[in-house]
Amino acid sequence: MIDGVVFDKDGTLFDFRQSWGAWTARLLEQIAQDQAHAAILAAAIGYYPDRQDFHPDSPVIAATAEEISAALLPHLPGQNQRALVAQLNALAQNAVMAPAVPLRPVLGALRDRGLTLGLATNDTEAPARAHLLAHGVLDLFDFVAGYDSGHGPKPGPGMCLAFARQTGIDPTRAVMVGDSCHDLIAGRAAGMRTVAVLTGIAEAEELRPFADVILPDIGVLGAWIDGVTTPQ
Repeated sequence: MIDGVVFDKDGTLFDFRQSWGAWTARLLEQIAQDQAHAAILAAAIGYYPDRQDFHPDSPVIAATAEEISAALLPHLPGQNQRALVAQLNALAQNAVMAPAVPLRPVLGALRDRGLTLGLATNDTEAPARAHLLAHGVLDLFDFVAGYDSGHGPKPGPGMCLAFARQTGIDPTRAVMVGDSCHDLIAGRAAGMRTVAVLTGIAEAEELRPFADVILPDIGVLGAWIDGVTTPQ
């Protein structure tokens, strides 16, 4: 039986390349001195400006703003990390996100099944709430946490355990859904089932060792849950 679902945000609810490719381009416009400098900064965070795509190891994919800033700072002499993190977070809050699927119908159908929904992201909490609100789904979530919410970042299990604790759901009756190994490792460490989706950067073979199932996107998650919970 499954009672709750914890979602990652970027690459899971929102298509990663479409959402964060454009965001990274705007970031480089703001902080680079010129085109040559922008190329150096892009390489430092594993970003391909010509196609607005990312290397699989890019810190933009699953790391925190502090980790992204740490990759950039060696190439930004005189820049203060705290100020850079604030700039990253402010820009993230206004990022234009591209839903991976029609979110309201898909998430609403999960709520109609009686499931409790949560969000656990390595983004900060304020931008996460802003993104959910902008797409009209914030009200569907009983739990929203970012890496700054006091539970630690993924791949640690803190956010998943906080979801279980705050909702009263046994972790063994919950699912963590994400597009990166960080997400799936966090879910397993919390004792949850894990579902990988392919709307991020990671390929199926990379995710397979950490996932109970791999789905193309969250649009088919409800059918999978129905299959898990239906007596055979």
